[in-house]
Amino acid sequence: MRKLQTLVAAAVAATLLAGCGGPANPPSSSGDASGSPAGASPDTLVVYTNSNGEGRGDWLTKKAADAGFKIEIVGAGGADATNKLIAEKNNPIADVAFGLNNMYFSQVKNEGALEAYQPKWAGDVDKGLGDGETYWPLVKQAILLGYNSDKISKDAAPKDWTDLWTKDEFKSRYERVTGMGTATAQLVFAGILSRYRDDSGDLGISDEGWKQVEQYFKNGSPAVAKTDLFARIASGEVDMGQMPSSIIAEREKSFKVNVDTVVPSVGVPLAVEQIALVKGTKKKEQAQKFIDWFGSAGVQGEFAQQFNSMPVNKGAQAKANPEVVNFFADLKQQDIDWNFVQKNMGSWVEKIELEYMT
Repeated sequence: MRKLQTLVAAAVAATLLAGCGGPANPPSSSGDASGSPAGASPDTLVVYTNSNGEGRGDWLTKKAADAGFKIEIVGAGGADATNKLIAEKNNPIADVAFGLNNMYFSQVKNEGALEAYQPKWAGDVDKGLGDGETYWPLVKQAILLGYNSDKISKDAAPKDWTDLWTKDEFKSRYERVTGMGTATAQLVFAGILSRYRDDSGDLGISDEGWKQVEQYFKNGSPAVAKTDLFARIASGEVDMGQMPSSIIAEREKSFKVNVDTVVPSVGVPLAVEQIALVKGTKKKEQAQKFIDWFGSAGVQGEFAQQFNSMPVNKGAQAKANPEVVNFFADLKQQDIDWNFVQKNMGSWVEKIELEYMT
C-alpha cells in the first residue's frame, strides 16, 4: 500500500474521470456520446474522449483556442466512446479521439475506424506503449483500490481486491459498480479475472474466477447515481472503492478526506491513454496539427502540472509533479495478457451484466 495524498494539492474542480462513483466521464456541455455534437461548425474539430473530467475538457478547449484550434469535446466512458467510434466508422462525426487505452483503441483500429498517422513527437515516446502506427501514448494511469485512511489503518486495510468480499469487516463497506461502460471498471475486472484464466472454463475463466465476480457484486454497496465515491467515503456510507490514480489528490482536497491505496502482490492494472486520428475525417490536416500540438512536450508538461498526470512524452516528464513520477517509478504493474482480455472483454461484460449485476 502506498499513499497518494502527496500527489499534489494542485488540481481543479471535480467532475469524473473514469468510473469513480457516480456517472463516469459525464458528457461535456458541448455534446454527448449518444448523438452528434451540438452545433459543431465546419471549422470545429470534434474530439471524442473519456478523459474530459476534473476540468480537463474545459482546460483543453481553452488551451487549444489559445493555440488557434477550435475544438468541441464529446465525453463518454471508455467502452461507450469505443462503441460510438465503431458505430460511426462509415460516417464519422469525430475527427480525433484520445484518452482511450490500448484495449479500446485496438478494437477501434480492428474495425477500420482509425487512420495511421505519425505525430511529430513520436520519437519522444515509447512506441511500444501504443501500436506505433495509428494510436500513440499520452498518459499513464494506474487503476487502484483506495480506502479511507482516516478510518482504516494501514495494517487493518485490505491487501487485495479479493479481501473486500472474503473478509467480513469489508463486506458492504466498498462501493461496487452498477455499470460496465467505463475504462476503470473494465480494467478492474481485467485485473481480477486474469488471475483465474482457464482456457477450458466459461469464456476462458475458471468457475472460481466467476465466483469471485459473483461475490464482488453480492457483498458491495452499489454506486449511487450522480454521487461521487469520495462523497460517500466522506459521509461514512462506504470506506473504499475503485479509482484511477490521477483523481485522488483533487478528490481528497474537495471532499476533505484522506485516502490510501492498495497495491496487491500481483501489482495493479496500468492504463496508457492514447490519441488517434479518426479515419474519414474531413478535417484531416487540422486534426493532424492538433495531435502534434496536444502530444507535444510543452502541452503535455502543462497538462501534467495541472492534473497530476504521468506523461509518456519524455520531454514532458521534467514538468510533471516529482511525487507522481516517483510513484510510477516504484509502482508494480500487473502482468496482464491484453490480447486475451481484448478478445474476451465484450463477452465478460455481457455475462457480468446479465448474471451478476442486479
